[in-house]
Amino acid sequence: MKISILSVFPELYTNFLKTSLVRRAAEKGIVEYSLDSFSSFVKPKERIDAPIFGPGAGMLIKPEVVQRAIETKEKKFGKAFKIFFSPQGKKLDQNLLREISESVQKVGHVILLPSRYEGMDCRAEDHYADEIISVGDFVLMGGDLPAMMFIEGFLRFIPGVVGKAESVQMDSFSGPLVDYPSYCEPIDWNGYKVPDIIRSGNHEKIRKWRMSQAAKKTVESHFNWMRSNRMTQEHKELAKEFIPNHYVVLMHTDVLVGKEKRSGETSVTSLDIHDIARSAGTFGVKNYFIVTPLIDQQKIVKKMLDFWVSGVGLEYNKSRAQSVKNVRLSDGFDSVVKVIEEKEGCKPLVVATSAKQYDVSNLISFYDQEKVWASKKPVLLVFGTGQGLSESILKEADFILTPIEGFSDYNHLSVRSAAAIVLDRWLGINVKKVK
Repeated sequence: MKISILSVFPELYTNFLKTSLVRRAAEKGIVEYSLDSFSSFVKPKERIDAPIFGPGAGMLIKPEVVQRAIETKEKKFGKAFKIFFSPQGKKLDQNLLREISESVQKVGHVILLPSRYEGMDCRAEDHYADEIISVGDFVLMGGDLPAMMFIEGFLRFIPGVVGKAESVQMDSFSGPLVDYPSYCEPIDWNGYKVPDIIRSGNHEKIRKWRMSQAAKKTVESHFNWMRSNRMTQEHKELAKEFIPNHYVVLMHTDVLVGKEKRSGETSVTSLDIHDIARSAGTFGVKNYFIVTPLIDQQKIVKKMLDFWVSGVGLEYNKSRAQSVKNVRLSDGFDSVVKVIEEKEGCKPLVVATSAKQYDVSNLISFYDQEKVWASKKPVLLVFGTGQGLSESILKEADFILTPIEGFSDYNHLSVRSAAAIVLDRWLGINVKKVK
């Protein structure tokens, strides 16, 4: 395996390539490093960079310099998989490292091209790059540190570099769960003790404990990584233990109605009852509350709920009955909060939804689960009918979710559609790769 590195500052790699498993991989003959400066591929006093065309300052590495460097390396070591580094590139993760390692092992040669200044002339990337990698949504002085990060992660997938293949297979981010906590001597350190189960000798109990701890850590700190990966039923069951209980309430009062957008009431619809109930059931919501203070509306809701959970409705569609049985009728928002508090032993965190964009300090995105769940409290997602929730309800909210938006000016989703989207974005499994 040949690893060619082309850098503006090759001296940065001098000690790095002599360190730990990176060095041992070369000593074992598993890999061979070839390190060169871009300056080696230009004539004396010839610059490797040139100013960017158009407004703005900055220098780019010239494409012909990149060309000479790549052609020289490929002539010496054979055709290579070529990797450039840029903040605009594909985000590096364990899955991408695995994919690249498989591709590189087929050709036996990889060329790393970390840039400096404002980067490379984009024509060089367009022509040569097999992959452009970013290590995060931030900007460094150059691509050398990302290249070193890549080398360390990449080498773990090369057979023989890491002593035990199991170590790589069990790495954090090699599956849906991050790694479990590990312990060594002493048993008691500053009052922190090694859990008894770890020293029990019961391998199956230890395995289950480790899986449980890994699931806890993943849900609490890496939920969006977990749900972007394929999970077994065991993974799902473990994760559910650490996801706070969620509730949904659909408000038919304290919502904006009429041209003047005053606070008032709306009518309950059959579709909103059973469609949101089905979404709630799909995403594991404990109860779906429908709030209306109007007696006639309450009678209608009770009649529709009774239809689906008994008699003809139950026989007609048992799966719908399963979801509708978790629907609860209430006459006010405070009553909903009280019911949840009695059930859970504490008040829920209230997360309001809106089609409007609010410039408030408690605005959250669909990637902020860990921020909300850190309190270990149940979560109540609040949806409004009519023209949205009134200010009185929004003031009760601990958080307000950013609105659902598309690439158009139209933003008038039905509440049942909005509820399904919100629940999917907040609690759904969204696998990025199926293989």
